[in-house]
Amino acid sequence: MKKILLVMILMLGATGLVLGLSQNLNVQFPTGNQAATPPDDDKLRIIVFGAHPDDGEIKAGGAAALWAQQGHHVKFVSTTNGDIGHAVMAGGPLAKRRTAEVKRADKILGADTEVLDIHDGELMPTLQNRKTFVRLIRQWKADIVMGHRLNDYHPDHRYTGVLMQDAAFMVTVSSFCPDVPQLAQNPVFLYLSDNFQKPNPFEPDIVVAIDEVFEQKAEALWQLESQIESLWATGNFERVEPIPTDPAGRAARKLVVTRRFARRAESVANKYRNKLIELYGPEKAQKVRYAEAFELCEYGRQPSAEELKMLFPFFKN
Repeated sequence: MKKILLVMILMLGATGLVLGLSQNLNVQFPTGNQAATPPDDDKLRIIVFGAHPDDGEIKAGGAAALWAQQGHHVKFVSTTNGDIGHAVMAGGPLAKRRTAEVKRADKILGADTEVLDIHDGELMPTLQNRKTFVRLIRQWKADIVMGHRLNDYHPDHRYTGVLMQDAAFMVTVSSFCPDVPQLAQNPVFLYLSDNFQKPNPFEPDIVVAIDEVFEQKAEALWQLESQIESLWATGNFERVEPIPTDPAGRAARKLVVTRRFARRAESVANKYRNKLIELYGPEKAQKVRYAEAFELCEYGRQPSAEELKMLFPFFKN
């Protein structure tokens, strides 16, 4: 009996040690709402890592809609669950709400969705999280991987970029995460746009006109009601301006949200007009009103200018 008790005590102690180490190392795992791997076909596979359930959609929702129109496979991964991104809600209820919202948004864009079960503001560049990124990229058999740059204001954004870069070589190494087959060819890795200047400003290698899908993108972003009534409406996390329930009030709020993102997309088009001219030709580029921009990461496969245009098959001069 004493031996049995001793074994039980040792087992419980080991279990506690493992759990303690897991908490200290910030071991994180997906929520289980993973999208199925797309079919093997001749279509492109794109995976976009955004730090919160809106970041990827804001920065690449137009391109996603254009890819989806052509039958290509796009997946948005939120690397945190956004559970503190609201003025008055937090925790599990907010995480569930934001996951449901972003799923609705991505359905409109024609994309798949996954939200990782990592607290908002707590993403860390751990080994376990690196493995999660590698597995996600491999499972999607990605041709293109997108994420934030490293000199962003938000730690979740920065560490999303770090984890994406850390995966850029490891996805091809067979002995790393051997439970998922490595990719035979390294994907092309790109950064989402931002306006930060130090230590270096964003310099786009590709700029995509999204005029024809802008209303579709705006409708997708309209699904993110927790942001519309909180941060996007008030500019801080201290107040909430509920979305009106009457048709006229809702329409007025929707117009405000649409104009907000129209200005952002217009600023990208105007700022990078020369790149639009290079890609679309002068006549067509001058007519572009809305755009999204992406910068090549120096890690991963380095495509030629022509291959890059094939990965973004939207340019018909």
